[in-house]
Amino acid sequence: MNAPRHPAAITVRGLRKAFGATSVLRGVDLDVAPGTVTALLGPNGAGKTTTVHILSTLVAPDGGDVTVAGCDLRADPDGVRAAIGLTGQFSAVDGLLTGEDNLLLMGRLRHLGKAERARRAAALLERFDLVDAARRPAVTYSGGMRRRLDLAMTLVGEPAVIFLDEPTTGLDPRSRRAMWDQVRELVADGVTILLTTQYLEEADQLADQVAVLDDGRIVAAGSPDELKRLVPGGHIRLRLPDAVAFAGATAALPDARPDDAALTLEVHGGTGARDLRAVLDRLDRAAVEVDALTVHTPDLDDVFLALTGAPTRPAEHEEGPR
Repeated sequence: MNAPRHPAAITVRGLRKAFGATSVLRGVDLDVAPGTVTALLGPNGAGKTTTVHILSTLVAPDGGDVTVAGCDLRADPDGVRAAIGLTGQFSAVDGLLTGEDNLLLMGRLRHLGKAERARRAAALLERFDLVDAARRPAVTYSGGMRRRLDLAMTLVGEPAVIFLDEPTTGLDPRSRRAMWDQVRELVADGVTILLTTQYLEEADQLADQVAVLDDGRIVAAGSPDELKRLVPGGHIRLRLPDAVAFAGATAALPDARPDDAALTLEVHGGTGARDLRAVLDRLDRAAVEVDALTVHTPDLDDVFLALTGAPTRPAEHEEGPR
């Protein structure tokens, strides 16, 4: 087998972690290609945040091998820290400082010179549309503004790899989509992103690869479309105008699932153009008119429910001590 053209930005092999008697990660394997978004999905307690905390050097693993941006997690943690940025579930913004001062403080923590701190702060305030609010205390910012400032602070060090741990939790739809646009811009600039999220639509919109974590292991990984193809459940739904048409359609499509009260039929199986044409041809031969027709294909919700069947464990088992 040929070696990959470009080394993975993140490589995880056999990652294990327990908190007391509770095993949270039980041998996680994961590869994240450079310049892509990988979404890590899983129920509460599956190990998502623990994985992010280990990869960002906040928590020590119990076993396994991890490489981030070419740096070995155990042998070169300082190299990992220099290459990454982390936007966690809880904002790192200091509400008593202005937006500009938050960025300048992050520049000092990154050991940047005064002129470079000012340059990067000004550029990030512009990029995240925070110039007008730059001199206001961050406590006065809206939720969306605080999350934008949080991400801007992550970018002060110009990281090659960014961990976004549920970055849009609590945001309104407009602010969430603004954050999606920022993520897309980062990836276009060559940044690699590992994203955990509770919003399956978010993973579908942003991710090149989705990895499903359940009970401490990756149970499936692939593009959103590849994962959707793993799950049965596609169907064509027909609504009929009256009882006569419903009876004719039921006779023409004996394998369909009828709903007498709603006058609908669900034809399970393929949902492609050929399948749709075959259903319509059978109805046409039976001289049945249809009121409405919809096609349902499996989405990431279906994937999530199919692959994470185990009961959800309490979230605190995953997190361990803060």
